[in-house]
Amino acid sequence: MSSTEGTIPAFMRHHRLPDSFRDIARDIYLPLIDWLDKKTECPLLLGINGCQGSGKSTLADFIAALQGARGRRVAVLSIDDFYLTRSEREQLAQTIHPLLQTRGVPGTHDLTLALQTLESLLSLSHGDTTSLPRFDKSSDDRAPLSQWPTIEGPIDMVILEGWCVGSRPQSADELTTPINALEKNEDSDGRWRQFVNDSLKNYQQLFGRLHTMVMLKAPDFSCVYRWRLEQEQKLAALRPDGSGVMSAEEIARFIQHYQRLTEANLVALPSHADVILELNHQHGIDRAQYS
Repeated sequence: MSSTEGTIPAFMRHHRLPDSFRDIARDIYLPLIDWLDKKTECPLLLGINGCQGSGKSTLADFIAALQGARGRRVAVLSIDDFYLTRSEREQLAQTIHPLLQTRGVPGTHDLTLALQTLESLLSLSHGDTTSLPRFDKSSDDRAPLSQWPTIEGPIDMVILEGWCVGSRPQSADELTTPINALEKNEDSDGRWRQFVNDSLKNYQQLFGRLHTMVMLKAPDFSCVYRWRLEQEQKLAALRPDGSGVMSAEEIARFIQHYQRLTEANLVALPSHADVILELNHQHGIDRAQYS
């Protein structure tokens, strides 16, 4: 059995994935990995964009697993790993806007930490190690340094995945009209969305470092609620005490924080992505488009 043939079933068992994943891995993900292998940059900096629940983390972990089986070293980061601490977000909520207490939108990440981590990974030599930041969503705070995993250099690939990876700021006119009840009722003067948009301008320094962008493109924003609910149900199965698990009502409100940029990405990002994986409503992938 080849390393690839053995890695796929092991990966599926570890991540508790349905049998349908085997076809996606064979028909979509393996050709993508072969395409990435032809890139000359080393380490290759790969960005993966997709709305909540689209499968970004699964794809990133699968690429790392397959590349690892081939003897390559891959560092996987999520934009979520770089959230500001809970106390830092509380400070933003008090001084700028209450909605900034909720993690996720541009302006709630530690860009300095993200850039420092990337630079550290790029400079690793044989035998050198660095720690990868991690965020504990169950406590809504950055995990202690002792819980951060370490990786040894040199690195062949760095993957940065996240719902807003590659996102670009909107124009002033696009910010004017609220797009959902959250913006209408809790950001009536537009201060929150203006801060988010202004913050996103600073993220271009991080996104601009990426060599290649893959987009998991959902059919529309309506999928986000259903997919996010599925994620929470899986999380609930792992946490019988219910810690850190949101209710359906909480999810419905939560995703409104991300609706504006998610919908903007569905329109604008395909023209900037190198690979577009077109998802259907059943969470399958209809086709892959390469630029």
